[in-house]
Amino acid sequence: MKAVLTSGWGFQSRLTVQDKPAPGKPGPNDVLVKVHAASVNPKDWKLNYHIAMAASPLLVKRLPPLFGDDLAGTVLAVGSKVTDFAVGDRVYGMDMRLRTASLAEQTLINQKRIARMPVSLSFAQAAAMPLAAQTALQGLRKGKASAGSRVLIIGASGGVGTFAVQIAKIMGCHVTGVCSGKNVQFVRQLGADDVIDYTLGDYRDTAGPFDLVFDVTSYESPNTCAAMMAANGWFVSTGGDLRSMFFTPLYRLVGRNATTVVVESWRADLEALAAMVDSGTLGPIIDSEFGLADSEQAYQRSRSGRCRGKVVIRLVDEHGC
Repeated sequence: MKAVLTSGWGFQSRLTVQDKPAPGKPGPNDVLVKVHAASVNPKDWKLNYHIAMAASPLLVKRLPPLFGDDLAGTVLAVGSKVTDFAVGDRVYGMDMRLRTASLAEQTLINQKRIARMPVSLSFAQAAAMPLAAQTALQGLRKGKASAGSRVLIIGASGGVGTFAVQIAKIMGCHVTGVCSGKNVQFVRQLGADDVIDYTLGDYRDTAGPFDLVFDVTSYESPNTCAAMMAANGWFVSTGGDLRSMFFTPLYRLVGRNATTVVVESWRADLEALAAMVDSGTLGPIIDSEFGLADSEQAYQRSRSGRCRGKVVIRLVDEHGC
C-alpha cells in the first residue's frame, strides 16, 4: 500500500510516499479502515521540527515513521470483539498513539477511538474534525464553560479555534475571538459575539473580564492573561509546546485555575460532535486540500501559521476511487 513516511530529523526531515506492507489482521478490539482522507495537525510537524527534536536524532528514531492522526474512511474488517461496527461503515476518528498512521491507504485503529461519520459530511470534511474538534470540546469542558460563561478564544481562526468558537456558542457562552484583522469578519461568521484584532495593539490589559481564557495558540500563560481573568476564572492551554504542556498546570499549586488540555479520542465525544454537525450547528472549516503525494506541502502550509481552519489530505476521491 501507499503510505507517507518521514525521513531525516529536525529541520531536514521530509515526508515521502513509499510502498509499505498493508496492516495485518485486526486485533480483537481493532478496526481495519480504508482511509479516504486525513488531516494535518501541528502535533505531527512539531514532533519532527521542534528544536528539541532537531537536537535529538535518537529520540526521533523512536517515533513511528508513518505519519498522520485524523482519519475518515470505510471499514474493511473488524476484530473478534468489535460488535458496533461492520464492513462498509463510514467512520472517523484518531488513535492515541504518537501517530495514528492515517496517511496510508489502510490503517488499524482501536474501536473506542472511532465513531460513525456525521451523515451530512464528506470524507474530507469528517477527516478535519477528530483532533481539533475534540480538543476544543474537551478544553471548554476543562475550563468549566457553560451557558452564560464569558469565553475568550485566542487563535479563533485556526483549526482548534474555529471549532471552539462554534462549540462555545452551542453551549450558550458569550464568545470573544482573538485573530488578525483579515479574519475578523470570518470569526464573526462563525458565531463570535465580539472579535479582537490582535494586530491593533496589546489587548491583554483592557479586555475582559472572562470566565475562561482558552488559548489554542499555546503562546500565552496564566500570567500574561491575568488582567483579563474574572475572579475564579479559568485559563486553559492546548499545550502546543513544552512550556504550556508542563508549566501551565503548575499554577494550580499556587491557587490559580489553570490547566492544559491533552486531547483524548473517545467514541462518545465523536458521536456528540457528529450530532452537532448533523443538527446544523457545527461545521468543519477547510483551509486547503492536498493529494497524498503532496503531503509535504500540506504540512508546510500548516507550519505557515496562516491557516483558516484545517488542512486536509485526500487519499481517494469521494466516490472511493
